[in-house]
Amino acid sequence: MIGAIVIGGDYRGLGVVRSLGRRGIPVWVLTDEHHVAATSRYTRRHYAWPAGGAPRQIEFLLELARRHGVAGWALIPTGDETAALLAQHRACLAEHFRVTTPPWETLRWAYDKRLTHQLALELAIAQPWTHNPLDRNELVELECPFPAILKPAVKPQLNRFTRAKAWPVDDRQALLAGYDAACAFAAPGDIIVQELIPGGGEEQLSFAGLCRDGEPLACLTARRARQYPIDFGRSSSFVETIRQPEVEQTAIRILRALRYTGLIEVEFKLDRRDGRCKLLELNPRVWGWHTLGRLAGLDFPYLLWRLACGMSMNHIVSSARPGLRWLHLRTDLPALMQGLRRGVLSPSAYLASLRGPLEFAIFAKDDPLPAMLDLPLLAYLGWRRRSLGISQP
Repeated sequence: MIGAIVIGGDYRGLGVVRSLGRRGIPVWVLTDEHHVAATSRYTRRHYAWPAGGAPRQIEFLLELARRHGVAGWALIPTGDETAALLAQHRACLAEHFRVTTPPWETLRWAYDKRLTHQLALELAIAQPWTHNPLDRNELVELECPFPAILKPAVKPQLNRFTRAKAWPVDDRQALLAGYDAACAFAAPGDIIVQELIPGGGEEQLSFAGLCRDGEPLACLTARRARQYPIDFGRSSSFVETIRQPEVEQTAIRILRALRYTGLIEVEFKLDRRDGRCKLLELNPRVWGWHTLGRLAGLDFPYLLWRLACGMSMNHIVSSARPGLRWLHLRTDLPALMQGLRRGVLSPSAYLASLRGPLEFAIFAKDDPLPAMLDLPLLAYLGWRRRSLGISQP
């Protein structure tokens, strides 16, 4: 049986492990600082993903193939950096594994947010005002709309700036102060200034799917109904499928232009000022709520595995019906508390949102241990970061 090696131990990796493990496909997990995926009953083995950069990590993977009988298995990354690593070293890895990321010449347009911005310009796709200043002097003279955000173009290291989704700034003084602080964690040329489109997570929409040469094999469109923090969420906490033709059509234009093969999420935000859905970013790997597809018969990791193994894909359903929901309870409960304090969410509305088909990020009846250990593992992670002097996101 052809197995899979999942790189990353958080709830995204857990979803991949369950998807494949439920079908009897052997899965190994390479854990980073997160370990919840390793606690699944469907994880056959787990090893620590080595730090120390690309040479050591590539050698680690090649050693697994040589010594542990996993040659020919699928490599499935769960983060931007590991997706980039596999894409950049695809040639040597493909001699031993089934690499599920596209080549670097394709993936780099999603990995580097500067190139994503350039791609949107070339395709005449709506996006927020965006600028990549070369240095502080250029930023001082920049005519920038406010509110805005600072975000990293790439994330080669984990730190306070790259862990955050972005840093919001409300005026020029905050912009310069935020830029100065960001320069302690990223090169000046790697910092992007972008207009902050009004509205919360409910205005954030995504096209997510599995593609082959730019053509979607399985896809759905979803709305980030809740996020945490609620003003400027680092991640989704409650997501539901919707129908949004503009998002789907625009995303497919992008994917066809790239001739993209693999899993990808294309994020947009609806700008109520002009009614347009504007491109935010491309996530070229499993996204946080990918398990929502299971409710619609679109089990994305399993379909990716089938594609990597060269199996027939003709039976795949192409889209998902609206009203299917995904919940990350650990972050959705704090979002509820924030919403209650601000009067933008009521207990009855919250409970009503949980009706109907619902997929949990971590809890599963057939695999309860990860949900039981999630909070203890999170507490341990926080303690470890503090003991090592690593800033929290």
